[in-house]
Amino acid sequence: MAQENQAQIGITDEQQPKRPIRLGFALVIGPACWLGPYVGVSATLLPAKIGQLAPADKVGLVAVASAIAMTVATIANIIAGAFSDVTRTKYGKRTPWIVINSILSAICMVGLSMAKSITTLLIIWGVYQAVLNAVVAPMIAQISDRVAPKWRGTISSFYGMGMAFGNYGSGIIASQFIGPSSIATGMQVLATFALVGGLLSAYLAQEPANLDEPKVKFDAQTIKQNFMFPTKGARDYYLALIGKLMMVTGQYVIVGYQLYIFTDYMKLSKATTSASIATMSSILMVTGIIFTALAGPISDHLHRLKAPVAITTILLGIGAFFPFLSAKPWTMFAYAVIAGIGMGAYNAVDQALNVAVLPNPNTAAKDLGIINMANTLGQVFGPLVAAAVISTMGYRAMFPVETAICVIGGLLIMLIKKVK
Repeated sequence: MAQENQAQIGITDEQQPKRPIRLGFALVIGPACWLGPYVGVSATLLPAKIGQLAPADKVGLVAVASAIAMTVATIANIIAGAFSDVTRTKYGKRTPWIVINSILSAICMVGLSMAKSITTLLIIWGVYQAVLNAVVAPMIAQISDRVAPKWRGTISSFYGMGMAFGNYGSGIIASQFIGPSSIATGMQVLATFALVGGLLSAYLAQEPANLDEPKVKFDAQTIKQNFMFPTKGARDYYLALIGKLMMVTGQYVIVGYQLYIFTDYMKLSKATTSASIATMSSILMVTGIIFTALAGPISDHLHRLKAPVAITTILLGIGAFFPFLSAKPWTMFAYAVIAGIGMGAYNAVDQALNVAVLPNPNTAAKDLGIINMANTLGQVFGPLVAAAVISTMGYRAMFPVETAICVIGGLLIMLIKKVK
């Protein structure tokens, strides 16, 4: 990691001689409980509900839902992060955003469970995207705010473990509720996770008051600095952003349509599909957690961030090629093993890399919000790409497309110069 970045961003190594373990646990629970409900709904329960309400148009409507999410998330992530950066309260600048919007996201999920029409479903889905991203951007910024450079790989591992629990554990939960009579219950269960997890994460983080920080005067310069995309010294920043976007897009080419891959591509029954999704999610979660726990401390020890992120991005693409070889469940399980290893190691060091390439520490949440907007946008672009490929070339073609996307993303990350 570049020494200049270590010096300029957040707390110094000397100020934090011990690992901030309590904050680490907060950053396990936090992402697990915003990402888990989101993935459980977007990858399984929302497609199932769309299939229930409009079975003839389900593939196209999943893509429409993704487009709505993309539009809202793009705006919400930047704005929420920017306002978080300039918030001054006795609870700090991140906690109020995390708490309030965790409550609102749970309410939106309950609303999704009760929607009786596609129109209502899509409107609530759009509102949910706005409040969800107002949790994500401030939560991630705590790594920049409160973690010294020498511990960022380790604490990024904590965050990555939370991502693994959320990303893959949600599939285990959601797969139990894909029956027509249980979809609403599944959404309500995930809403409970979003509510409880968001509040508990904020409590454990114990963010100090920041009323002593200078208040920001809203003039033209402030708006330019705090609400616009960075332009100065941002080359590596944008390489990290685009590389991340390619990786997540590639991942969600499969994840966004995993239900239909099993039912429409592999022609499995509903019961076998449910069992297969649960098995796949279990493999992803176990391998993801193990390699997340290992990769972060190793990265701190070796002082390397760029190569692990790039290699694991490419690894995800390699795993995606297996279902192209055969329309059998074992190929998705093979994908899950390789993708779990890749995603686990990726999640361990990804946020540390993002912090290392920040152009300005004073706008950390906004700039991290823009980078991590790649998570949401990738989760949107992936299903859009998949829908286009499925409609023109069939399900089988989506797998080499993901491979190509991930390889390109890894190569872009390797072009970063300031970080080893």
